[in-house]
Amino acid sequence: MAETLYGHHAVREALRAGRRQVYEILVVRGIKMSDEVADILRLAQEKRIGVRQVERDELARLGGAARQWGVAARVADYPYVEWAQIVQAAQASGELPLLLLLDHVQDPQNLGTLLRTAEAVGVHGVGIPQHRAAGITPAVSNASAGAVEHLRVAEIANVAQTIVALKQQGIWIVGLEQAPQAKAYHQVDVNIPLALVVGSEGSGLSRLVRQRCDLLIALPMRGRIGSLNASVAGSIALYWVWQQRHAKGGAPI
Repeated sequence: MAETLYGHHAVREALRAGRRQVYEILVVRGIKMSDEVADILRLAQEKRIGVRQVERDELARLGGAARQWGVAARVADYPYVEWAQIVQAAQASGELPLLLLLDHVQDPQNLGTLLRTAEAVGVHGVGIPQHRAAGITPAVSNASAGAVEHLRVAEIANVAQTIVALKQQGIWIVGLEQAPQAKAYHQVDVNIPLALVVGSEGSGLSRLVRQRCDLLIALPMRGRIGSLNASVAGSIALYWVWQQRHAKGGAPI
């Protein structure tokens, strides 16, 4: 199977990561030679990948959103890994494991944003449900600015069951939820092996997932809006974990 990646960052990071086969690079005829485009062409030459000039309408036929970017790549499907491999690698990393579980996030833009943040803060791996959730599509790769090309992502059958298995392996489960029993995020000690669970855009964490979390954290809200977008809230929480583990003397974000 093959799909069309689009966007300068997604194409470039797929080339840099080298995790999936790139069949060819497609460049709109007469495209402005920006630094990003020049870098893509350089990487393609280094990896001996063919570059083909096309009309903009051909990109539109391959992938609707590709037309506006002017650069695309025909690539193999996204290389998911096994969840067990993610957990093993996290535990063998010499660092406190930091995993991200997504409880049926369905919007590709939200998923891409969360994955971009996850890669930026060094998350060891991400689990997403096989059903009723967004998968890793070209739109998600573009929304993540190509970050997903460097991440270990696994499809999991059941989030609640995955949580049970993680607990047995010494991983603490922290759910992000605006609930009465939730602690303010900056009051929690995150210097433990942990998995952060982020719920869906509409309903948050599912009931069983919420019940199986070791603790819930929430972002204090001062304004009149009662909650944040899932990708924004998840990104803040991930950066809080990174700050507490790696920054010295930092105040809450």
